[in-house]
Amino acid sequence: MAASSNPLRLVLPLLIFAAAIGAWEAAVRLQAIPPYILPAPSLIGTTMVADWPLLQASLLTTLKTTLLGLALAVLGGVFLGVVLSLSRIVEYSLYPFAVVLQVTPVIAIAPLLLIYLPQDVAVLACAWLVAFFPVLSNTMLGLQSVDRNLMDLFALYGAPASRKPFARLRSQLKALWYLRCPAALPAFLAGLRIAGGLSLIGAVVAEMAAGSAGAGSGLAYRIIESQYRLNIPRLFAALVLLAAAGIVLYLLLAGISHLLLRRWHESALGHEG
Repeated sequence: MAASSNPLRLVLPLLIFAAAIGAWEAAVRLQAIPPYILPAPSLIGTTMVADWPLLQASLLTTLKTTLLGLALAVLGGVFLGVVLSLSRIVEYSLYPFAVVLQVTPVIAIAPLLLIYLPQDVAVLACAWLVAFFPVLSNTMLGLQSVDRNLMDLFALYGAPASRKPFARLRSQLKALWYLRCPAALPAFLAGLRIAGGLSLIGAVVAEMAAGSAGAGSGLAYRIIESQYRLNIPRLFAALVLLAAAGIVLYLLLAGISHLLLRRWHESALGHEG
């Protein structure tokens, strides 16, 4: 049953998307809407081809910031999540700072970072800030959600408890590697998918802040530049590239998650057909 529905699940969204684009094109042409108000999809495509060297360079700049910010968020979030999960005292001491960074709007932080840091570092810091917390919180959730019965069984057979500090630490690390990390993988991958989109948002917000100050080279800067020059077709072309980059990034992370979970986790087994 699942296998027979797969083609429909792929074709139906494409048909609806094509119908929406066709309706947009028809509405612009029939009502003679000026391109500086709403360009037609065909004009956006033509602009994208004509301005591709400029847009491509800006796209690569934004993607570089996004992927580097995501990589730093994964490294920092996983490391800190493991540390916090091993010690309640460390968790109570440091976790509130991570919450403060998460709940503070990045649009308010970006101008300050641009004052105190070089532009490239400030943009990267914004991409890292918004992607860091989902990785941290989901990693901690996964590490702390292991079945207590499995933990007791592991302690009984594989990691006996001890009052000696080093032996106790070794026991905790052994349980972390063989039991808690595999159990935390689905939650971590869910956080990774969220962080991928947020890192792109953080990079765009920081580039807009930098662009407002007259500096920048990413797609967000091209959007601001096109807005000031009333080059609305280029603005829409940059928006399309941003949306496409976000979709590709999400699909890539979702594919990685599916490959890692498809043979054993219920969330992926339910999509096999």
